[in-house]
Amino acid sequence: MEPTGSIPGPGEAPVRDRADIQRQIKLVAVFALVSLLLLFFWTSIDHSKVLFTLGERISRDTPAEEMNGKTWVLGAFLISLLATVLAVLNKVPKGIAGALVYLAVGVAFFVGFIIWNYADQTETSLAIVNPLPGTIRLSTPLVLGALAGVMCERAGVINIAIEGQLLMGAFFASVASSLFQSANMGLFGGILAGVLLSWMLGIFSMRYQVNQVVLGVVLIAFATGLTSFLLSQIPDGKAEKFNLPVRLERIPIPGLSEIPVIGPTFFDQTILVYLMYFSIALVTFLLYQTKWGLRVRSVGEHPKAADTVGIKVNRTRWQAVLLGGVFAGLGGAFFTVGSTGSFDNGASAGNGFIALAAVIMGRWHPIGATMAALFFGFLTTLQFQLQGLDKIPSELLLASPYLATIIAVAGFVGRVRPPAADGEPYVKS
Repeated sequence: MEPTGSIPGPGEAPVRDRADIQRQIKLVAVFALVSLLLLFFWTSIDHSKVLFTLGERISRDTPAEEMNGKTWVLGAFLISLLATVLAVLNKVPKGIAGALVYLAVGVAFFVGFIIWNYADQTETSLAIVNPLPGTIRLSTPLVLGALAGVMCERAGVINIAIEGQLLMGAFFASVASSLFQSANMGLFGGILAGVLLSWMLGIFSMRYQVNQVVLGVVLIAFATGLTSFLLSQIPDGKAEKFNLPVRLERIPIPGLSEIPVIGPTFFDQTILVYLMYFSIALVTFLLYQTKWGLRVRSVGEHPKAADTVGIKVNRTRWQAVLLGGVFAGLGGAFFTVGSTGSFDNGASAGNGFIALAAVIMGRWHPIGATMAALFFGFLTTLQFQLQGLDKIPSELLLASPYLATIIAVAGFVGRVRPPAADGEPYVKS
């Protein structure tokens, strides 16, 4: 094994390890690219006036206001340029301080990019609106799907089938809500469907020891085929009875929902979004603050050692997998009772795969996975907002969340280590 560094002698400069050098090169490249793009945005804007509003839409309470776009883009460029200089000098700190630098560069790029898109409008006068409320809503299935993946893989069971769980949850949430004319019953139907597919994942992966990656692909195909078949069996005149669900309504929290910007973003949402908040806290607490969570992580890392101290490995895995199905089912319900209403083929639209990428980006931690899911939800919201403009081709906008997923996982996550026993069936000797 090659040494990555050495202890300097008296009067010698410290020797940097390979990982630190690679980190510096990556930061210089990324920050320099952002700076060049922001410089391009700044030079290509002809008319500096840009309309914006702090609300999700223009209204009497949140009217459109004017801003000097070129000045804001110039400020964003200077921020990214400063970060580039720090990266060249290897002065970008690590830890929380480093995360703040990354955040500042990311916000700077967003500000420059969004202003460049809205500047120089000739036929319309569209205003920049607040993307945060939409981000929270569109991130809901991604966060819940990612939490399902974290629960399963922390216990040592690979869950490629998140897409299938979302699809099943969406269909059966629509049917249950339509039959009972209740949006809450739709959530219950989504949970049952997610748990059902989780049961199939558990039975084939733990009892029959099927390759879990192949199993996940098969379960996605099963969910796609089953929902398509069942949808085709609904008679034309019965769509109202079986596929016209009651949608969830927003529930503003008194007082909190009236806080500017933050209130409409976090506290004027549906019950499903509030359940997402609770789920994030619940999974984090269970995994890291309870004995049960310690057992889940131990069977995902070293099941034989866990068995030696009396932990029922497969029973613990079963519990984690089924609980993950609850979150995935709720995430699937978003696509029907939480947003569009009736179910269509392919309603989950690949969000399960993005949720799986969020699990990896978040390093199998519920908070990290949530942050990654919010990032992808933000890109989706941005894609919808920019479709009415002509700066970027619509096809590229539609592909942007998936392109960002590939780039983020391949280029910015770096080396990640999944739970050591992830995907390995345990047979007690």
